[in-house]
Amino acid sequence: MEIKNDLLLRAAKGERTERTPVWVMRQAGRILKEYREVRSKLSGFIELVQNPDLAAEVTIQPVDILGVDAAIIFSDILVIPEAMGLPYTMEEGKGPRFPQTVKNEKDLARLRIADDDSLGYVIDAIKVTKRELNGRVPLIGFAGAPWTIFCYMVEGKGSKTFSLARKTLYNDPVFAHKLMDKITDSTINYLKNQIAAGADIVQVFDSWAGILPAGQYDDFSLKYISKIADAITEVPVIVFAKGAYASRKSIGSINCDVVGLDWNMDIKESRELIGPNKTLQGNLDPAALYADFSTLKTETRKMIDQFGKHRHIANLGHGVYPDMEADKVKCFIDEVKNYSSR
Repeated sequence: MEIKNDLLLRAAKGERTERTPVWVMRQAGRILKEYREVRSKLSGFIELVQNPDLAAEVTIQPVDILGVDAAIIFSDILVIPEAMGLPYTMEEGKGPRFPQTVKNEKDLARLRIADDDSLGYVIDAIKVTKRELNGRVPLIGFAGAPWTIFCYMVEGKGSKTFSLARKTLYNDPVFAHKLMDKITDSTINYLKNQIAAGADIVQVFDSWAGILPAGQYDDFSLKYISKIADAITEVPVIVFAKGAYASRKSIGSINCDVVGLDWNMDIKESRELIGPNKTLQGNLDPAALYADFSTLKTETRKMIDQFGKHRHIANLGHGVYPDMEADKVKCFIDEVKNYSSR
């Protein structure tokens, strides 16, 4: 299907664009009252993720309401552990919880590699979304990076330090690599299935990249992200590694098309480290959306000026916070469009 607004795909490939494309991480979520209305009819987040028609509906909402240049499928990075045999729950106000964790070789042996049938509800949601979008904008598929998924599977919940996961890297690196291999193989299968269903570009989220020192990051995370990027040849690949300041040069060397920057990564320095042949994505401070409209527009223009018009996809340096106003998000998106097109 021909995509009418293909700005994001062209920018990802390094082609010249009339203006800077823009989308926002967590754009489908609580900032939109339309999303809250859908969510209120269900038992919770997981039921919404597992309902293809409703997941497609909330995926498309930001395209209609905010005017973003891409939709991103409504799902969660933790569907991979569940597909591998490690189910999770989502506790309101507390986040994900895993009743069981992976502690040893016996636990590892019980896990399976996610296959074509493991995540059918996500694949169905992509198919419905593609049909309903009807080529208006590209659809982004995504998965969590193996290190980030590893953290949750070992720790069993969110954490500020993920000390159990990090302890494992030092005390049993062989086991850690075995688990990482299983997660990586599952993730490659999952992303390839997303692409076959219609995803036009995919993003790998390494949310906990920043808690590892550079050497460990390259060995226990980037090595596996690189394997994923090498396997995905059908569509462009975005890598977003939050907090991986010391590894930006290494990230720039792998076979991805776009490198996402968080809001603490200096744009000029990042370009020098990553090099001229990757598109950069980001990286407005999400908290700038709490400012008044005039300040928000000023900060958005500063960001555009620093990146320049070529090889840039505008975004925040992380996801939208749940208490932010949809009008501020739309202001950011509109200002990117207006200012970059001049």
